[in-house]
Amino acid sequence: MLSPQRAYRVPLRKRLFDLVLGVPILVILSPVMAVTALAIWLLEGRPIFFRQPRPGLGGKIFTVIKFRTMRSESDPNGQLLPDSARLSRLGRLLRATSLDELPELWNILRGEMSLVGPRPLLVVYLERYSPAQARRHNVLPGMTGWAQVNGRNALSWDEKFRLDVWYVDHWSLRLDLKILWLTIWKVLKREGINQSGSDTAEEFMGPAGPRAK
Repeated sequence: MLSPQRAYRVPLRKRLFDLVLGVPILVILSPVMAVTALAIWLLEGRPIFFRQPRPGLGGKIFTVIKFRTMRSESDPNGQLLPDSARLSRLGRLLRATSLDELPELWNILRGEMSLVGPRPLLVVYLERYSPAQARRHNVLPGMTGWAQVNGRNALSWDEKFRLDVWYVDHWSLRLDLKILWLTIWKVLKREGINQSGSDTAEEFMGPAGPRAK
């Protein structure tokens, strides 16, 4: 007979955990999401949502959904300005409070994400991971994760991926509940939102490339 923790590691049971918690959270926070969408529409215009391909379980590509935090401003050559220059005042507030992540609850209901797991990053990063780092895709990506409650964007890429892989090897019901509780605490304290001296995370260039400070 499986222990409670080993039983939880069966993917179907983790899926049940996501639905049991995710559906009520979506219902409870739907007014907050409606107000956030209205604020974006009034202050920034359309589109309200940001959609982007991201790798999920096993590297399978899905479309992540967030509230839009950046403007589509370009330089005279038609190239988009750096992320930090396009991040709006409202966008900074949404990121600081993690409200921009709430639409990912739809990804969870669709089975593309979990409440807890390594954060889904850019598709281009897939070919830049070391074999050890690529193991972060052995579980569903999450709205929050072990790296997020242990420093978030204040960590280097190496540290983030080490924590992601540690989670892959140790995830359990108790750990997921702990991460969810710590996430609420970190959001309230607004810890680790940005890298030092930057509004956005530095691009990951591979094990030998630039690292976040």
